Amino acid sequence: MSFGARPRAVLASLGTLGLALAAAASPAGAADGTPTTPTQLFNGYRHCSTDADRPSYRWAGEGLVVEGVPGVTGTTGTSLVGVRYQAWPVTDPARITTAGRDRVVAGSEAPATLPASALADGQTYAWQARTVLGDAASDWSAPCYVTIDNTRPANAPTITSPNYLPDVWNEGGEPVEFTLGAGGADDVEGFEFSWQQDLPVIGTSIGDHGVPEPVDPYSDTRYFKRADALGGSATLSLVPPAGSGPMTLWVRSLDRAYNGSAITSYTFRVKSAAPTVTPAVPHPEFGEPTRFTLSPDPGLQAKSPVVSYSVRTSGGRNDRTYEVAAGADGTASVDLTLDGIYGENLTVTSKSANGWVSDGAWWGTGYDTTPTVASDVYPENGSGGGAGVPGTFTFTPKVKDVVSYTYTFNDGDPEVTVPADADHTASVDWTPAADGWYDLTVYATTRSGIQLATYDYMFTVN
Repeated sequence: MSFGARPRAVLASLGTLGLALAAAASPAGAADGTPTTPTQLFNGYRHCSTDADRPSYRWAGEGLVVEGVPGVTGTTGTSLVGVRYQAWPVTDPARITTAGRDRVVAGSEAPATLPASALADGQTYAWQARTVLGDAASDWSAPCYVTIDNTRPANAPTITSPNYLPDVWNEGGEPVEFTLGAGGADDVEGFEFSWQQDLPVIGTSIGDHGVPEPVDPYSDTRYFKRADALGGSATLSLVPPAGSGPMTLWVRSLDRAYNGSAITSYTFRVKSAAPTVTPAVPHPEFGEPTRFTLSPDPGLQAKSPVVSYSVRTSGGRNDRTYEVAAGADGTASVDLTLDGIYGENLTVTSKSANGWVSDGAWWGTGYDTTPTVASDVYPENGSGGGAGVPGTFTFTPKVKDVVSYTYTFNDGDPEVTVPADADHTASVDWTPAADGWYDLTVYATTRSGIQLATYDYMFTVN
């Protein structure tokens, strides 16, 4: 269920629920044993509060789910029991609302819903539970206290930043300091924030025997921050997800029932501070190891030393990402063998000691790995010879370590592979059976098994 007016997401164990339903459908045997007071009490899938001065706050626009685990002692079998709930406003104990659940398995949660019509927004209620077995009933549990809060914070939060202003291009390299304010809403308990507009949903997992497993969302500091006081403010120190360009932080306020306010945002811009990528030679050879030197942006290095680089290759045979440690001066080197048959690109980002990740520096080179093809009798893009007239075609590599060539004179004909000579060239003799237009396609293969780019040599037989 989406977070907003009804911020409730419950993940149920289908196996547990299935067992409970199957048991509930079984014929009830003779009641035996002594019912015991329910334990594991929850309201709205959060722990109940037995402190009247510190009630739980819950949204109940569609009613309030209350639940507990009924117990039985001295039973000779698996008895089906019932659970009864009663609730009342703390200001009017005589106005009691009841709810119940029959034919449930002792030892598993037995939820029931207090109707929304009986729960007034802003009112605090007490509720209790007891186990029923036949004509016997346990003692009532200690009261749980819950305040109904069906109203989200009236105002969107405010966002300011002292070091990344919204209307200018800011120098990067330092975490962004934010101050989040409640915007005058006095019931704000904290804030939810993200670099994505779709903020995370607050949910509760369901464990064994249907027992909820609520987690304080403010324990996840990636997305939540508690205010310094109810209706107060909070400060954040965040590293943006990207190193440069426009960036937006999305924020909403949360009240004690986790009702979310309207969402507001803060957009700012960060200048580029990509590292420098320098190969040992201006044009690295195909298939030959080349050392690349990585240097930090001086501004980033001054604010927080660069400690590592991420180098991502693309266009090669086995694209991958290398993590390279930087020296004390922020520089690093990495040896790469580029083997993209049409070329290869590098994208390099730096990471500073304070967690800042720069935008990516791009470096790339192109390669022509097609072989050169030559023939005296049948010139490329020309005409010559004739039907039954033999011709010789010579293949010459443009890259090192070629060991063979594979060719065919017509699409659909079987390919033929010939070994390269000691000088890495090869020659083939061919006699056309008929005149007309021909397309000789050929590619070379290296000693390491790289199949290079294909070349099309077109000619006409007289």
